[in-house]
Amino acid sequence: MLKTKFAGLVGLTLLGLWAAPRTQGQGLGNSPYSRIGFGDFAGNVGGVRQLGMGGVGLAAPNSTNVNELNPAMLAYISRTTYEAGFNALLRRLHTVNQSNRTGSASLGYLALAVPLSKSWGAAAGLKPYTSVDYEANTVTTVAGDPDTKAQLQERGKGGLSEAYLAQGYRLGKGLAVGVTASYVFGSIDLSTGTALARNTDTAADITRVVRTEQIHYSDFAFRGALHYRGKVNDKLNYNLGGVYSFKTNLNGTRSQAQRRETLDGFEVERFDELVDQKGKSIVPALAQVGVSFDNNKNWSANVDVAHQQWSKYQAFTSSATSARLDNTLRVGVGGEYTPDATSVENYFKRITYRAGLNVAQMPYQPNGQALYDRSVSWGFAFPLPSATPLDATVIGLAFTYGQRGNLDTYQLRDAAGTRTVNNVKDDYLRLQLGVTLNNRWFIKRRIE
Repeated sequence: MLKTKFAGLVGLTLLGLWAAPRTQGQGLGNSPYSRIGFGDFAGNVGGVRQLGMGGVGLAAPNSTNVNELNPAMLAYISRTTYEAGFNALLRRLHTVNQSNRTGSASLGYLALAVPLSKSWGAAAGLKPYTSVDYEANTVTTVAGDPDTKAQLQERGKGGLSEAYLAQGYRLGKGLAVGVTASYVFGSIDLSTGTALARNTDTAADITRVVRTEQIHYSDFAFRGALHYRGKVNDKLNYNLGGVYSFKTNLNGTRSQAQRRETLDGFEVERFDELVDQKGKSIVPALAQVGVSFDNNKNWSANVDVAHQQWSKYQAFTSSATSARLDNTLRVGVGGEYTPDATSVENYFKRITYRAGLNVAQMPYQPNGQALYDRSVSWGFAFPLPSATPLDATVIGLAFTYGQRGNLDTYQLRDAAGTRTVNNVKDDYLRLQLGVTLNNRWFIKRRIE
């Protein structure tokens, strides 16, 4: 049995490592909100268990899942636990007069947690940090020349990943502390292409000037955490949790180039290049607090709140330095319920059912208007029938349906004059498949 589990762990690891380089630029599927800064921020929302509860679980202890959301929770790990998560995403982007559907699939995360003693646990893992994936095409008429049109194409691909080591230690009755050290790395590729075309031009006559920019980031990030567990009465427990992700200065190297190409991407001429320009981007601090209640048996209810100071964000890329971001607030509620984890006759009673709601303010405020990300989540944990007191395998599923932005329009006045701008609404459905392997390693054999 141990050999089978080990083979499964190796197989999932190889699959995850094969998928890891493909996570950058494939986790979004043309998200216009990833155009600003270094993309959509993952936000430390945990794995398949937390996603099924609406991205909450900061204060919800669990001995069979890797709670990398709060490293202090590692003090509750009782078995060696391996988790792998895989994402699928469908989204519909639309304005008042346009619509587009996209989809993507990527690695969600990899995590391995090991109990070092009864009060001490450690974990290592890999997960996405930010994602960039967008393409926008705009056609406008050239002022003073109605027979000529300007075509603007903007593209972005890539993202950052986070490899981390975390530890959690129980200081005393009910109190645990944790710390995470991460290495953040990855590349973002941006391009802006401009072409002028007269009404009489054919596709072969048109060329486009493209300015490309590649930024490679790599640096360390740190996170501290606390957790306290106490009793309300003999049948009800409460939990308090807090996580603080410190401000991070991500050092980067930028390479820029400019070229002329045909509409099908064939390079005609290359202009000046600027290679290895040093700089940094500031990721603002993230503060998270949570409270949960449980009966230490088969249910838990959770509320999490997160605040991030995006007003202190500083971008490296020249295309993003003019963007003004605002502080964000996220509130999530959720819970889980297992009818009877020991049931033999009814398998459905051994399934864990999860659900949650989440509302998050986005850092972008077009025309001074706040945008929100609202979502509802649900999920399940299916234990395999082969579970024993020494090892168990659980298949987790989490679904999230959400909406970002709105369909409002507003008037924007700039150097080119006054024009009407349409907001983009993003309807998305996210699926995460998680596999959790639990095993009691390092057991001393006894002969009686």
